Amino acid sequence: MQNEKDASTLFQQLLDILDTLRGDDGCPWDRQQTRESLKPLMLEELYEAFEAIDAKNEEALKEELGDMLLHIAFHARIGKEKGTFTMADVLTLVVAKMKNRHPHVFGTSQVEGVGEVLTNWEKIKEEEKKEKREGMLSSLPRHLPALLLAHAIQSRVARVGFDWEEPSGVMDKVTEEMDEFNRSWREGDRERMEREWGDCVFTLVNLARHLDIQPEDALRKTCRRFSKRFSLMEKWMKEQGKELSGVPLEELDALWEEAKHTLAKDGNQGSS
Repeated sequence: MQNEKDASTLFQQLLDILDTLRGDDGCPWDRQQTRESLKPLMLEELYEAFEAIDAKNEEALKEELGDMLLHIAFHARIGKEKGTFTMADVLTLVVAKMKNRHPHVFGTSQVEGVGEVLTNWEKIKEEEKKEKREGMLSSLPRHLPALLLAHAIQSRVARVGFDWEEPSGVMDKVTEEMDEFNRSWREGDRERMEREWGDCVFTLVNLARHLDIQPEDALRKTCRRFSKRFSLMEKWMKEQGKELSGVPLEELDALWEEAKHTLAKDGNQGSS
């Protein structure tokens, strides 16, 4: 493990490497990249970091965080070329922001508990961006995955007290929204069905938040469990020289249950 004191030296080496790669005698691929071309690659690195966290793989996470840091440094280098900002500007901004938003640590303010910290955080953000932001939710990225966006919206409004006091109240709302969806389904109103379905999912996300469940992670894990079970079913059928498409539904259901039990027995996330 490297000494933390080496971090500043190594970080400067990273910046120097990018200066070389983007220079006249640098790498053609690196010189060709733009902010837009880097977007999908940056997103990919983020999700690879999520994979490492889910797998509790510290070695993989170390590597993926390095890849994410590379993208940050890359964008700072492009900013330097454009004359808009440098890495020093980025660091200056984030250091000042963290100190300003933690007056209970770096100043003289007093707080009682996490809830008050979050409330103060929103007030400070509002003051910082009062000329740039129309409201609490306007700064949320529009391209966030929908479950993450729902969770972020609910978390923000909860900081100013717009929230249920207990999970049971959210559960009652889930039941209410499902009833409304069922009504629109029975009536064949597709436009209303879509709206009510969205309300159901939004409320389920709120319930997950109250129960300290990350909805995006929970759904991703469900998708993985489903994929593992289905892949095992495919494997069994191929071993018999069959295709799943020709198997009756009743047999598929039985195979599904067998796959669940097999994976659960192997400790491979088979049970739901």
